Amino acid sequence: MTSDAGQALSKLRTLVGPPLPQDVPIVDWPEVAASIGQELPSDYRCLVDSYGGGIFDEYLCLYEPKCRNPYYDLAEMIAERGEALDYLWIRGEERPEGLEEGSGAHLVCWATTENGECLFWLVTPGVGPDEWVVMVNEARGPRWERFEMGCLEFLVGVLNGDIESEILSSRFPTGPHQFQRFLALEV
Repeated sequence: MTSDAGQALSKLRTLVGPPLPQDVPIVDWPEVAASIGQELPSDYRCLVDSYGGGIFDEYLCLYEPKCRNPYYDLAEMIAERGEALDYLWIRGEERPEGLEEGSGAHLVCWATTENGECLFWLVTPGVGPDEWVVMVNEARGPRWERFEMGCLEFLVGVLNGDIESEILSSRFPTGPHQFQRFLALEV
């Protein structure tokens, strides 16, 4: 864990306490990297290791590897969101800055909202995972926002009011903050 990630995680724990350790699954990060074809940022790994997948303030849904609810499984959502974006871009929707065709850059989703906005990392060739920036895409629309920070710093900034988004709901965040782990989906 980088010192920045450690500081951000400490701030997050102050804003919203994590679940009990026995309620958070142990993730095999090398296996996850192999299954999705790339390493993930250390701040995301720290976040998932501390909280697991779940929902912040009944709005922002953090994806989790091998999530017990498949609608929030990281690998499933990376594939699904990637296909959806490819379809939109083939049909002529404009790509956000930094994702010009042929650049080799791509997006990897790490969270969504109850309204359908998606949160991604911008993965650029030659840039390591701990340097990926956050991109937010509006639900059912072409607007994007770019935040020059990692996911944990972004989450803390949004929750404490230091970061404002024109795309995320104006009703988010709420107070007092809360986090709820995803429940297993009954089949």
